[in-house]
Amino acid sequence: MGATSMLKLFSLLPWASTSDDDMVELTRAELESLRAEIVDADERESHLKAQLEHLDEILKSARLSGYLYIRTRWTELPGEPPIIDDGDVDDWLPRFVVLNGSCVYYYLKSTDLSPQDSTVLSDIVEVGPLPNFVRENQQTRYGFYILTCHGLRFECASDSKIQADSWMTALQDDCKFEQPLTA
Repeated sequence: MGATSMLKLFSLLPWASTSDDDMVELTRAELESLRAEIVDADERESHLKAQLEHLDEILKSARLSGYLYIRTRWTELPGEPPIIDDGDVDDWLPRFVVLNGSCVYYYLKSTDLSPQDSTVLSDIVEVGPLPNFVRENQQTRYGFYILTCHGLRFECASDSKIQADSWMTALQDDCKFEQPLTA
């Protein structure tokens, strides 16, 4: 949009004028409303800057980070009935996952200031591959799982085989697991 059309657009606004002779008068309430909007915009800007700085720090210090599709499962305890097979349910949710220090952090989005969940590496008892699966859009997802000593199993998947393999290798290395032999 050119400058001329922008001026025409602004001239249609009730408080705008293209003439130097016209004075704009605002009521006290209108002035206070504009001031409040400016303060709100400043607060939003500060919050967004804090989010960006937080993300920058996470990415600088993290060993590995990125979006993965995650779903959680519980392993059945002795004496419990078998868990219902829900393979037909698409409950894979995208999460921003960060391997940093002695924890794996799960964020809803990469810009979140605090994680939704976390797993301490010392609680992980097993990391292994999951079978690849094809989505409705014919795209293959490559998966792996993380099993904790509490019976919680995080199933993770990525559209990238390299990303899934990198996560599995990094977790196995950090948890001091021996890598399985691949055929």
